[in-house]
Amino acid sequence: MTLHKNLRSFIEQLKQEKDLVEIDAPVDPNLELAEIHRRVIAEEGPALLFTNIRGSHFPVITNLFGTPRRVELAFGPRPEQLMKQIVQLMPKLMPPSPKALWGERKLISDLFRIGLKPVSRNKAPVLEKQQTRVDLTKLPVITSWQEDGGPFITLPLVYTEHPVTHQHNLGMYRMQIFDEKTTGMHWQIHKGGGFHYHEAEQRNEPLPVRVFLGGPPALIVSAIAPVPEFLPELLLASLLLGEKLPVVKEGQGYPIVAEAEFVLSGKVLPHERRLEGPFGDHYGYYSLAHEFPVFHVESIHHRKDAIYPATVVGKPKQEDYYLGEFLQRLLSPAYPMAMPGVRDLWAYPETGVHALAAAVVRESYKREALANAFRILGEGQLTLTKFLIITDQPTPLEDFKRLFELIMERFDPATDLFIFNHTSMDTLDYTGRRLNHGSKAILVGTGEPIRDLPSHFEGPDMDGVRKAAIYCRGALVLETSPFTERPELAQELLDHYGDQLQQWPFIFLVDDIQAASGQTPFLWTIFTRFDPAHDIYARTDLVRHHPSYRFPILVDARMKPGYPDELEVDPKIKKLVDERWKEYFPRS
Repeated sequence: MTLHKNLRSFIEQLKQEKDLVEIDAPVDPNLELAEIHRRVIAEEGPALLFTNIRGSHFPVITNLFGTPRRVELAFGPRPEQLMKQIVQLMPKLMPPSPKALWGERKLISDLFRIGLKPVSRNKAPVLEKQQTRVDLTKLPVITSWQEDGGPFITLPLVYTEHPVTHQHNLGMYRMQIFDEKTTGMHWQIHKGGGFHYHEAEQRNEPLPVRVFLGGPPALIVSAIAPVPEFLPELLLASLLLGEKLPVVKEGQGYPIVAEAEFVLSGKVLPHERRLEGPFGDHYGYYSLAHEFPVFHVESIHHRKDAIYPATVVGKPKQEDYYLGEFLQRLLSPAYPMAMPGVRDLWAYPETGVHALAAAVVRESYKREALANAFRILGEGQLTLTKFLIITDQPTPLEDFKRLFELIMERFDPATDLFIFNHTSMDTLDYTGRRLNHGSKAILVGTGEPIRDLPSHFEGPDMDGVRKAAIYCRGALVLETSPFTERPELAQELLDHYGDQLQQWPFIFLVDDIQAASGQTPFLWTIFTRFDPAHDIYARTDLVRHHPSYRFPILVDARMKPGYPDELEVDPKIKKLVDERWKEYFPRS
């Protein structure tokens, strides 16, 4: 089975499935469209096709991947099955033999269909039209949050090549519209396109760039896949698609994906920066304004009936949550190939992905689990993981309560918690108090249980604590005075009540007790609001250069001065959408 060759094929299927609603009422791409989208995705509602966008004649499609069902419709079971088959094939063909090759002939035949298929310009719908004069303001680029620095392209597929090796990267990087011909290029420190630009800048050369909008869903998901640098994203898209990806290749220029909706071509000049942001992002806060490179657009081509794809970023769960789940399931069979000691791995999209990950690893000798933890933290985008949990016990990592209880039953605070200061951090995570800088922690729980966990809290009454709740056995959540009123409260609680609380492995300080109400609010609140080196408190002895901790371990996950603001809807936009709701959905 081949997947959707372009965006409109997927849209047609959603129409047939009655999982798409067309909104014909006029909608402003500035804030209004995003608020409609957020309300629909919160209710696990349909994809949305806005046909009447103020200021642009292009329709906008959003919420394409906003439920597990639509992700299944977009990709089906084949990619996951094929990935498992490929991983299982490797040992059989080492070394290859005629018998082994013949036995796997069907899979090998499928793999020979992967790659790029050159087509002529007249067979590339994306080249049907060209703007006579480049004007990015004619595109229906949305603004999602009222404090955003401006509109930005939310689903750009940014293609670059290394200036020397010509190895390509397809990534998704925020592109703020500055004016008719320029955008920002939010290349973060761990992104392949940023590596290419760094190399071009060292050579004092401009870096050519192509940006695709739309195309096969397989292309969109490939751009955000955390694949190793050596794996080309266009080949991953072809693998997911089940056939070669049609491209136009002319001269020495970059390929053009034939089935895209739009293609923007231009360059990023060396040593040029411009203030970009702030923007609401997938952590659920505003990322602040910083200097980033500038993309100079030289041409814009598009289909004659182009549809502009967009998404909205914000607090989990948004579309990136569901795509992230799919990608992890897709790539999980390959983890043992890249990291032989890793049995299973999960990064939690509820935390913005990089803030928390967990892994089941091999422990064939004492402390091998720790060696596997270091291997994970040295692998691609996983290098930016802030908090890593490791066990050798088979367990479904997606179920965080179950995992955390398993860990707390097994870990020894004197030997199994490691905090590393002065490390890199995700560009969008501001808990480290300095851009791209912060700390990491590794928590190890292996072997057999060594304790029973408490499941009831009976006191003591504590100064500064308003409410208490249990997230899971062994994990106590305390709603306390705000950090601005009691910045030293975590240490004070430890000093005054540490002995009375020592049966609790972990205690979390929060601003709102609702953080304990479920996995999504707990993970989002806790792991987006603390930096291990700054905000973990425990009674500690230094034993041969290793901090030996004692229970309880307090994590101060309150909002702190300098943290960006949490994303909240503008009351005026909320009122507008309330009043117009029946215009958007007259038949509901």
